[in-house]
Amino acid sequence: MESHVDLGFLLHALMPSWNSVPLLSGFFTYLAIAGSVLPGKVVPGVALPDATRLHYRCNGLLSLLLLVALLGIGANMGFVSPTAISDRGLELLSTTFLFSFLVTLVLYFSGCESQSKGSSLKPHISGNLIHDWWFGIQLNPHFMGIDLKFFFVRAGMMGWLLINLSILMKSIQDGTLSQSMILYQLFCALYILDYFVHEEYMTSTWDIIAERLGFMLVFGDLVWIPFTFSIQGWWLLKNSVELTTAAVVANCFVFLIGYMVFRGANKQKHVFKKNPKAPIWGKPPKVVGGKLLASGYWGVARHCNYLGDLLLALSFSLPCGISSPIPYFYPVYLLILLIWRERRDETRCAEKYKEIWAEYRKLVPWRILPYVY
Repeated sequence: MESHVDLGFLLHALMPSWNSVPLLSGFFTYLAIAGSVLPGKVVPGVALPDATRLHYRCNGLLSLLLLVALLGIGANMGFVSPTAISDRGLELLSTTFLFSFLVTLVLYFSGCESQSKGSSLKPHISGNLIHDWWFGIQLNPHFMGIDLKFFFVRAGMMGWLLINLSILMKSIQDGTLSQSMILYQLFCALYILDYFVHEEYMTSTWDIIAERLGFMLVFGDLVWIPFTFSIQGWWLLKNSVELTTAAVVANCFVFLIGYMVFRGANKQKHVFKKNPKAPIWGKPPKVVGGKLLASGYWGVARHCNYLGDLLLALSFSLPCGISSPIPYFYPVYLLILLIWRERRDETRCAEKYKEIWAEYRKLVPWRILPYVY
């Protein structure tokens, strides 16, 4: 009987509802206005195949801090409930899912109508409706002057923080705030803030440069990132964990090492692209075939940035202890994704760089983790 009741409750909780619509539309409206109006560094994107460049206004950090401040003031004055999100998590999840579905249908049909010949808006239609809807048909569709791809990535990362903060408020309200919850919240908040401090690095990532905007990206940004990356927080609301001091210290170490590798590797590559002669770790960089960096973190493993990512993901789950596999969904998923992505990268780089890549592989034999893989 118990499971029957649980299932009924779950299905009811998962029903999209009109109550979630004002929350979502308020969030998107704020982001659209703040993203267009607030000051921020305007960063030129990578040159597209037709030699044009898009320009991105990187004011995500300011938009996020202002939003959190406004919500804090609103909660203080009783205009908004700090647990508005954590009280209706599943309902918000399904409403956002429905929104992603509808938005990508609109993107598909408006993309088909496009007469544009430019790289950003030229429609790529395979004729297979499911394929085109899933992968998208335009590289950088716009709506009212807003670059939608950049907008959705930003919404997903901010949404993750807002969900976490609402979970935090609920645990304070319920009197269940624990050391584990504080650690989880702290690590995620630092990671998300760091993401927005370095938002301009985002403009040169694969998703922004090469992936078309379809259901895969929109769902990934709006549903997958905020709702699955916060599973640990939801789990900690219902389960209490006692951490030893040694466990807390070890957890902080995993986070710091992960952060150092992740941010260090990405920064080295970013600096190298801007100035191939800039010293790395105090020495002139080793470069293979005039193109590939084989110094610093990139001399340790060919995809060492992924190692940093995995350690960070692990540090978000470790505060939950080891009594349940549920909080480890994110690091396990990420491990599978990154190994698949690393295989895809290897194939692409082998085609692009040919013998230079073979030489780089000889010089740097490890893929992600030295002496293991």
